[in-house]
Amino acid sequence: MLLTTTYSGIITMGWIVILLVAMYFLMIRPQQKETRQKNAMLANLAVGDTILTTSGFYGVIIDIQDDTVIVEFGSNKNCRIPMQKAAIVQVEKPEDAVEEDK
Repeated sequence: MLLTTTYSGIITMGWIVILLVAMYFLMIRPQQKETRQKNAMLANLAVGDTILTTSGFYGVIIDIQDDTVIVEFGSNKNCRIPMQKAAIVQVEKPEDAVEEDK
């Protein structure tokens, strides 16, 4: 009787460990990878890059400061708005745009 109770406890603990490992690989690790990619993207920002913001606006970076960027929107050169780097979702380098045109 005592022997079967010990085995069932070990099996239960084994399933809990398996579920925790699966949760790590399915939820936590992909989120960390996405965070690393976004941080790398924001670290490689340069003046002249075309960006897409979280609100869906496309613009061109004209100045970069510590945690903010000044973005020029549209063809109107007077529409310059400072915004946080965290609001940037996508970056397109000018070199990439030239390669796509060819």
